[in-house]
Amino acid sequence: MEELATGYGLIEGPVWDPARQCLYYSDVPNGGVFRLDADGSVSEQFPHRRGIGGMALHEADGLVVGGRNLAFKSFAGGPSRVLLDNDVTEHAIGFNDFTTDAQGRLWAGSLAFRVFGGEEPRPGHLHRVDLDGSAHTLSDGVMLTNGMGFSPDGTRLYHSDARAELIRVYDVDEAGGVSPWRGFSRIPGDLPDGVAGGGGGTGWGGAAPGGRGRPTARCGWRSHMAGGSPFSRRRARRSTPSRCRCRWLPACASAAPTCATSTSSPALAAARTRIAAPSSAPGSRRPACRWPTAV
Repeated sequence: MEELATGYGLIEGPVWDPARQCLYYSDVPNGGVFRLDADGSVSEQFPHRRGIGGMALHEADGLVVGGRNLAFKSFAGGPSRVLLDNDVTEHAIGFNDFTTDAQGRLWAGSLAFRVFGGEEPRPGHLHRVDLDGSAHTLSDGVMLTNGMGFSPDGTRLYHSDARAELIRVYDVDEAGGVSPWRGFSRIPGDLPDGVAGGGGGTGWGGAAPGGRGRPTARCGWRSHMAGGSPFSRRRARRSTPSRCRCRWLPACASAAPTCATSTSSPALAAARTRIAAPSSAPGSRRPACRWPTAV
């Protein structure tokens, strides 16, 4: 193993840029997005922003970054543009990890507690942002989203929940609707961290040491949809995230758009109904769909 760069608090969100032949990554506690070029040089692409746990390339020549919101940051500079804000549900405070599908839509898990702040864990949700900027809340009960990925054909979404020691899987239709989730793989004592869909109903992922005191993490394990087969080192075709194509909404929109919802519980349906409809009343909450906002 070769050391390429050092001096960071917690590296997350690695993204390979095939056009520029470089790797982007973030430093969660200290802030910043960094760029590692093929010649070994390291530079800071975006300074200051902390808490970025996930990133994805955007077709408008920039990155979508997580943290307190999901925002587009252009390589050419200029203000950031919010794609999904943390008022998407009542308790959301930000977004740790997300992915994109073949259509360029964003799929993200919201956080409802500060992971490193000693707060009592509280479940977040699964959200989808469509190309027109509309936001949809699809599932609930996710304690800590820590890796998301699609099967190569786009019909399954794998969703790691580190605090539940579980990887969920959803069936996904062409319109972006999802089935109720089911358990894909349980990792007792370890924390699932990162996941990618493979061919033949398989998934690949990593597991950080949990309560067992193991000195190193496992990587490259594979589990079948049936859930009964052992981990395997055999290679499988894995899904590759697409570039995001989601758009921020025009600044002069005459009315805020509504945010549709597909729910997995009556409580979630009730919560989304309270914030989905636009309102001009003082103190009312706007939906998560966003027009350009500087971050």
